[in-house]
Amino acid sequence: MHEALFYQAEKDGRVVCTLCSHHCHIGPGKRGICGVRENRDGKLYSLVYGRLVAENSDPIEKKPLFHFLPGSRSHSISTVGCNFQCLHCQNYHISQYPHMHDGEITGTPRTPEEVVAMAESSGCASISYTYVEPTIFYEFARDCMELAHGRGMKNVFVSNGYMTAGTTRDMARLLDGINIDIKAFTDDFYRKVCKARLQPVLDTVRLMHELGIWVEVTTLLIPDLNDSEEELRQIAAFIRDVDPGIPWHVTAFRPTYKLTDRGATPVATLRRAREIGLEAGLRFVYEGNIPGEGGENTYCPSCGTELISRWGFSIRSNQLRDGRCPQCSETIEGVW
Repeated sequence: MHEALFYQAEKDGRVVCTLCSHHCHIGPGKRGICGVRENRDGKLYSLVYGRLVAENSDPIEKKPLFHFLPGSRSHSISTVGCNFQCLHCQNYHISQYPHMHDGEITGTPRTPEEVVAMAESSGCASISYTYVEPTIFYEFARDCMELAHGRGMKNVFVSNGYMTAGTTRDMARLLDGINIDIKAFTDDFYRKVCKARLQPVLDTVRLMHELGIWVEVTTLLIPDLNDSEEELRQIAAFIRDVDPGIPWHVTAFRPTYKLTDRGATPVATLRRAREIGLEAGLRFVYEGNIPGEGGENTYCPSCGTELISRWGFSIRSNQLRDGRCPQCSETIEGVW
Protein backbone atom coordinates (compact mmCIF):
# COMPACT_ATOMS: atom_id res chain seq x y z
CA MET A 1 0.00 0.00 0.00
CA HIS A 2 0.99 3.61 -0.55
CA GLU A 3 -0.56 6.52 1.33
CA ALA A 4 -2.63 8.60 -1.03
CA LEU A 5 -2.22 12.23 -1.91
CA PHE A 6 -5.15 14.64 -1.86
CA TYR A 7 -7.41 13.65 1.02
CA GLN A 8 -8.57 15.12 4.30
CA ALA A 9 -9.51 13.42 7.54
CA GLU A 10 -13.07 13.83 8.80
CA LYS A 11 -14.82 12.87 12.02
CA ASP A 12 -15.40 9.27 13.06
CA GLY A 13 -12.46 7.99 11.02
CA ARG A 14 -13.91 9.04 7.67
CA VAL A 15 -11.88 10.77 4.96
CA VAL A 16 -12.79 12.87 1.94
CA CYS A 17 -10.78 12.24 -1.21
CA THR A 18 -9.99 15.44 -3.13
CA LEU A 19 -8.14 13.82 -6.02
CA CYS A 20 -11.09 13.93 -8.42
CA SER A 21 -14.38 15.78 -8.65
CA HIS A 22 -16.45 13.01 -7.07
CA HIS A 23 -15.03 14.12 -3.67
CA CYS A 24 -15.82 10.71 -2.20
CA HIS A 25 -16.52 10.62 1.54
CA ILE A 26 -15.07 7.27 2.53
CA GLY A 27 -15.80 5.43 5.74
CA PRO A 28 -13.31 3.16 7.55
CA GLY A 29 -12.58 0.05 5.51
CA LYS A 30 -14.39 1.45 2.49
CA ARG A 31 -13.22 2.59 -0.95
CA GLY A 32 -14.04 5.46 -3.27
CA ILE A 33 -15.96 5.20 -6.53
CA CYS A 34 -12.75 4.28 -8.35
CA GLY A 35 -12.43 1.10 -6.32
CA VAL A 36 -8.70 1.54 -5.72
CA ARG A 37 -8.42 4.08 -2.88
CA GLU A 38 -9.25 2.74 0.56
CA ASN A 39 -9.65 4.24 4.01
CA ARG A 40 -7.66 2.26 6.57
CA ASP A 41 -7.75 3.58 10.12
CA GLY A 42 -8.43 7.14 9.01
CA LYS A 43 -5.76 7.24 6.32
CA LEU A 44 -6.40 6.95 2.60
CA TYR A 45 -4.25 4.51 0.65
CA SER A 46 -3.71 3.82 -3.04
CA LEU A 47 -4.07 0.08 -3.61
CA VAL A 48 -2.59 0.20 -7.13
CA TYR A 49 0.74 1.94 -6.59
CA GLY A 50 3.18 0.20 -8.94
CA ARG A 51 0.73 -2.56 -9.90
CA LEU A 52 0.50 -2.41 -13.68
CA VAL A 53 -1.91 -4.42 -15.81
CA ALA A 54 -0.92 -2.88 -19.14
CA GLU A 55 2.48 -1.88 -20.54
CA ASN A 56 2.84 -1.18 -24.25
CA SER A 57 4.83 0.90 -26.68
CA ASP A 58 2.22 2.80 -28.73
CA PRO A 59 2.29 5.38 -31.51
CA ILE A 60 1.51 8.76 -29.95
CA GLU A 61 -1.24 9.05 -32.58
CA LYS A 62 -3.14 6.26 -30.80
CA LYS A 63 -3.79 8.43 -27.74
CA PRO A 64 -4.92 10.30 -29.93
CA LEU A 65 -2.44 13.17 -29.99
CA PHE A 66 -1.85 14.51 -33.51
CA HIS A 67 0.03 17.71 -32.65
CA PHE A 68 2.44 16.25 -30.11
CA LEU A 69 5.72 14.78 -31.38
CA PRO A 70 4.05 13.15 -34.41
CA GLY A 71 5.52 9.84 -35.47
CA SER A 72 7.05 9.19 -32.03
CA ARG A 73 6.26 6.30 -29.71
CA SER A 74 4.97 6.50 -26.16
CA HIS A 75 5.42 3.94 -23.40
CA SER A 76 1.85 3.41 -22.16
CA ILE A 77 0.95 2.12 -18.71
CA SER A 78 -2.16 1.46 -16.64
CA THR A 79 -3.43 -0.04 -13.41
CA VAL A 80 -6.93 -1.34 -12.75
CA GLY A 81 -9.73 1.00 -11.66
CA CYS A 82 -11.51 4.11 -12.92
CA ASN A 83 -13.57 6.95 -11.49
CA PHE A 84 -16.09 6.67 -14.36
CA GLN A 85 -18.37 3.73 -15.11
CA CYS A 86 -18.99 4.35 -18.81
CA LEU A 87 -21.48 1.98 -20.38
CA HIS A 88 -19.38 1.89 -23.57
CA CYS A 89 -15.91 1.51 -22.03
CA GLN A 90 -13.64 -0.37 -24.42
CA ASN A 91 -11.26 -1.22 -21.56
CA TYR A 92 -13.95 -2.23 -19.04
CA HIS A 93 -12.10 -5.45 -18.20
CA ILE A 94 -9.42 -3.37 -16.44
CA SER A 95 -11.29 -0.13 -15.65
CA GLN A 96 -14.05 -2.00 -13.81
CA TYR A 97 -11.89 -4.89 -12.59
CA PRO A 98 -12.24 -4.23 -8.84
CA HIS A 99 -16.02 -3.90 -9.16
CA MET A 100 -16.27 -7.07 -11.22
CA HIS A 101 -13.99 -9.15 -8.94
CA ASP A 102 -15.20 -8.39 -5.40
CA GLY A 103 -12.62 -5.67 -4.85
CA GLU A 104 -9.63 -7.69 -6.00
CA ILE A 105 -6.58 -5.69 -7.08
CA THR A 106 -4.26 -7.24 -9.63
CA GLY A 107 -1.16 -6.16 -11.51
CA THR A 108 2.54 -6.77 -12.05
CA PRO A 109 4.80 -4.97 -9.54
CA ARG A 110 6.81 -2.16 -11.12
CA THR A 111 8.91 0.71 -9.79
CA PRO A 112 9.10 4.13 -11.45
CA GLU A 113 12.72 3.33 -12.32
CA GLU A 114 11.62 0.18 -14.15
CA VAL A 115 8.91 2.04 -16.07
CA VAL A 116 11.27 4.77 -17.24
CA ALA A 117 13.98 2.24 -18.12
CA MET A 118 11.50 0.28 -20.24
CA ALA A 119 10.46 3.48 -22.00
CA GLU A 120 14.08 4.34 -22.72
CA SER A 121 14.95 0.86 -23.96
CA SER A 122 12.05 0.91 -26.43
CA GLY A 123 13.04 4.31 -27.82
CA CYS A 124 9.95 6.12 -26.58
CA ALA A 125 9.91 9.90 -26.45
CA SER A 126 7.21 9.99 -23.78
CA ILE A 127 5.30 8.00 -21.18
CA SER A 128 1.51 7.87 -21.47
CA TYR A 129 -0.70 7.22 -18.49
CA THR A 130 -3.75 5.77 -20.17
CA TYR A 131 -6.23 2.90 -20.83
CA VAL A 132 -8.17 3.78 -17.65
CA GLU A 133 -8.46 7.20 -16.02
CA PRO A 134 -4.83 7.75 -14.93
CA THR A 135 -5.76 10.16 -12.16
CA ILE A 136 -6.78 7.16 -10.04
CA PHE A 137 -3.15 5.98 -9.96
CA TYR A 138 -1.73 9.49 -9.71
CA GLU A 139 0.70 8.72 -6.87
CA PHE A 140 2.54 6.23 -9.06
CA ALA A 141 2.17 8.32 -12.21
CA ARG A 142 3.59 11.33 -10.37
CA ASP A 143 6.72 9.47 -9.32
CA CYS A 144 7.19 8.15 -12.86
CA MET A 145 6.65 11.64 -14.29
CA GLU A 146 9.30 13.16 -12.03
CA LEU A 147 11.83 10.58 -13.10
CA ALA A 148 10.87 10.77 -16.79
CA HIS A 149 11.38 14.53 -16.89
CA GLY A 150 14.77 14.07 -15.31
CA ARG A 151 15.68 11.74 -18.18
CA GLY A 152 14.43 14.12 -20.88
CA MET A 153 11.16 12.31 -21.62
CA LYS A 154 7.75 13.91 -21.82
CA ASN A 155 4.58 12.88 -19.97
CA VAL A 156 1.09 12.42 -21.39
CA PHE A 157 -2.31 11.78 -19.83
CA VAL A 158 -5.26 10.29 -21.71
CA SER A 159 -8.03 11.42 -19.44
CA ASN A 160 -11.71 11.96 -18.75
CA GLY A 161 -10.76 15.32 -17.24
CA TYR A 162 -12.40 14.71 -13.86
CA MET A 163 -9.43 15.65 -11.65
CA THR A 164 -9.83 18.55 -9.24
CA ALA A 165 -8.17 21.92 -9.78
CA GLY A 166 -5.74 21.10 -6.96
CA THR A 167 -4.67 17.89 -8.65
CA THR A 168 -4.40 19.65 -12.01
CA ARG A 169 -2.16 22.36 -10.59
CA ASP A 170 0.02 19.76 -8.89
CA MET A 171 0.60 17.85 -12.12
CA ALA A 172 1.09 20.93 -14.31
CA ARG A 173 4.86 21.08 -13.79
CA LEU A 174 5.21 17.43 -14.84
CA LEU A 175 2.58 16.99 -17.57
CA ASP A 176 3.42 17.96 -21.15
CA GLY A 177 0.34 16.85 -23.06
CA ILE A 178 -3.17 15.58 -22.44
CA ASN A 179 -6.08 14.31 -24.46
CA ILE A 180 -9.34 14.96 -22.62
CA ASP A 181 -12.65 13.38 -23.55
CA ILE A 182 -15.60 15.70 -23.78
CA LYS A 183 -17.97 12.78 -23.99
CA ALA A 184 -21.08 14.89 -24.55
CA PHE A 185 -22.37 18.34 -23.74
CA THR A 186 -25.22 17.47 -21.37
CA ASP A 187 -25.25 16.52 -17.73
CA ASP A 188 -27.93 13.97 -18.56
CA PHE A 189 -25.49 11.98 -20.73
CA TYR A 190 -22.74 12.17 -18.13
CA ARG A 191 -25.06 11.02 -15.33
CA LYS A 192 -26.69 8.16 -17.23
CA VAL A 193 -23.76 6.90 -19.33
CA CYS A 194 -20.69 7.73 -17.21
CA LYS A 195 -21.99 8.24 -13.64
CA ALA A 196 -20.40 11.68 -13.53
CA ARG A 197 -21.00 15.37 -14.36
CA LEU A 198 -20.06 17.59 -17.30
CA GLN A 199 -18.91 20.84 -15.68
CA PRO A 200 -15.76 19.52 -13.95
CA VAL A 201 -14.55 18.23 -17.33
CA LEU A 202 -15.02 21.62 -18.98
CA ASP A 203 -13.25 23.30 -16.05
CA THR A 204 -10.29 20.94 -16.48
CA VAL A 205 -9.97 21.65 -20.20
CA ARG A 206 -9.78 25.38 -19.47
CA LEU A 207 -7.37 25.05 -16.57
CA MET A 208 -5.03 22.64 -18.35
CA HIS A 209 -4.80 25.08 -21.26
CA GLU A 210 -4.26 28.06 -18.94
CA LEU A 211 -1.42 26.20 -17.21
CA GLY A 212 0.40 25.71 -20.50
CA ILE A 213 -0.19 21.99 -20.99
CA TRP A 214 -0.76 20.90 -24.60
CA VAL A 215 -4.45 19.91 -24.86
CA GLU A 216 -6.35 17.92 -27.47
CA VAL A 217 -10.02 16.93 -27.12
CA THR A 218 -11.84 13.76 -28.20
CA THR A 219 -15.57 13.14 -28.59
CA LEU A 220 -16.75 9.62 -29.38
CA LEU A 221 -19.95 10.05 -31.40
CA ILE A 222 -22.64 7.59 -30.28
CA PRO A 223 -25.69 7.42 -32.55
CA ASP A 224 -28.71 9.20 -31.03
CA LEU A 225 -26.97 9.86 -27.71
CA ASN A 226 -24.52 12.72 -28.31
CA ASP A 227 -24.32 13.22 -32.09
CA SER A 228 -26.97 15.86 -32.77
CA GLU A 229 -25.80 18.89 -34.73
CA GLU A 230 -26.84 21.16 -31.87
CA GLU A 231 -24.73 19.30 -29.35
CA LEU A 232 -21.74 19.13 -31.69
CA ARG A 233 -21.99 22.88 -32.24
CA GLN A 234 -21.99 23.41 -28.47
CA ILE A 235 -18.84 21.33 -28.02
CA ALA A 236 -17.10 23.05 -30.92
CA ALA A 237 -18.06 26.49 -29.58
CA PHE A 238 -16.70 25.63 -26.15
CA ILE A 239 -13.36 24.45 -27.55
CA ARG A 240 -13.12 27.54 -29.78
CA ASP A 241 -13.71 29.79 -26.78
CA VAL A 242 -10.85 28.13 -24.91
CA ASP A 243 -8.53 28.20 -27.95
CA PRO A 244 -9.41 27.59 -31.62
CA GLY A 245 -6.00 25.91 -32.02
CA ILE A 246 -6.98 22.97 -29.79
CA PRO A 247 -7.40 19.92 -32.05
CA TRP A 248 -10.79 18.19 -31.81
CA HIS A 249 -10.99 14.46 -32.58
CA VAL A 250 -14.48 13.24 -33.52
CA THR A 251 -14.30 9.47 -33.48
CA ALA A 252 -16.49 6.53 -34.43
CA PHE A 253 -18.30 4.47 -31.82
CA ARG A 254 -18.57 0.69 -32.04
CA PRO A 255 -20.95 -1.30 -29.83
CA THR A 256 -19.23 -2.65 -26.72
CA TYR A 257 -19.65 -3.56 -23.04
CA LYS A 258 -23.14 -2.47 -21.88
CA LEU A 259 -23.94 -0.25 -24.85
CA THR A 260 -24.75 -2.68 -27.63
CA ASP A 261 -28.25 -1.47 -28.48
CA ARG A 262 -27.11 0.83 -31.30
CA GLY A 263 -24.92 0.52 -34.35
CA ALA A 264 -21.53 1.94 -35.24
CA THR A 265 -21.19 5.62 -36.10
CA PRO A 266 -21.81 6.29 -39.81
CA VAL A 267 -18.95 7.91 -41.70
CA ALA A 268 -21.37 10.65 -42.75
CA THR A 269 -21.82 11.63 -39.09
CA LEU A 270 -18.08 12.07 -38.64
CA ARG A 271 -17.92 14.09 -41.87
CA ARG A 272 -20.64 16.43 -40.65
CA ALA A 273 -19.06 16.75 -37.21
CA ARG A 274 -15.78 17.80 -38.80
CA GLU A 275 -17.61 20.35 -40.94
CA ILE A 276 -19.36 21.72 -37.86
CA GLY A 277 -16.07 22.10 -36.02
CA LEU A 278 -14.44 23.93 -38.90
CA GLU A 279 -17.51 26.13 -39.41
CA ALA A 280 -17.34 27.03 -35.70
CA GLY A 281 -13.81 28.34 -36.18
CA LEU A 282 -11.69 25.43 -34.99
CA ARG A 283 -8.42 25.19 -36.87
CA PHE A 284 -7.98 21.42 -36.66
CA VAL A 285 -10.71 18.78 -36.60
CA TYR A 286 -9.95 15.09 -37.14
CA GLU A 287 -12.11 12.08 -37.94
CA GLY A 288 -11.06 9.03 -35.93
CA ASN A 289 -11.46 5.26 -36.19
CA ILE A 290 -11.90 5.31 -39.98
CA PRO A 291 -8.36 5.19 -41.41
CA GLY A 292 -7.76 6.18 -45.00
CA GLU A 293 -10.72 8.51 -45.33
CA GLY A 294 -8.63 11.71 -45.34
CA GLY A 295 -10.15 13.29 -42.25
CA GLU A 296 -7.11 12.32 -40.20
CA ASN A 297 -4.66 14.53 -42.10
CA THR A 298 -3.42 17.92 -40.92
CA TYR A 299 -4.02 20.84 -43.28
CA CYS A 300 -2.78 24.41 -43.01
CA PRO A 301 -5.72 26.52 -41.78
CA SER A 302 -4.43 29.44 -43.84
CA CYS A 303 -3.60 28.07 -47.29
CA GLY A 304 -4.97 24.51 -47.16
CA THR A 305 -1.65 22.75 -47.81
CA GLU A 306 -1.57 19.15 -46.58
CA LEU A 307 1.03 19.21 -43.83
CA ILE A 308 0.85 15.76 -42.23
CA SER A 309 -0.56 12.74 -44.03
CA ARG A 310 -1.74 9.87 -41.81
CA TRP A 311 -3.06 6.38 -42.24
CA GLY A 312 -4.51 5.26 -38.94
CA PHE A 313 -1.71 5.61 -36.41
CA SER A 314 1.05 5.89 -39.02
CA ILE A 315 2.62 9.05 -40.44
CA ARG A 316 3.01 8.83 -44.22
CA SER A 317 4.58 12.27 -44.64
CA ASN A 318 5.26 15.36 -42.54
CA GLN A 319 5.86 18.65 -44.37
CA LEU A 320 6.05 20.91 -41.31
CA ARG A 321 9.12 23.11 -41.06
CA ASP A 322 9.90 24.26 -37.52
CA GLY A 323 6.20 24.13 -36.70
CA ARG A 324 5.22 26.19 -39.75
CA CYS A 325 3.55 25.60 -43.08
CA PRO A 326 6.25 25.39 -45.79
CA GLN A 327 4.02 27.24 -48.26
CA CYS A 328 2.72 30.25 -46.33
CA SER A 329 4.72 30.12 -43.06
CA GLU A 330 1.55 29.89 -40.94
CA THR A 331 2.37 28.81 -37.37
CA ILE A 332 0.77 25.45 -36.58
CA GLU A 333 -0.05 24.95 -32.92
CA GLY A 334 1.51 21.92 -31.28
CA VAL A 335 4.55 20.36 -29.63
CA TRP A 336 6.80 19.60 -32.60
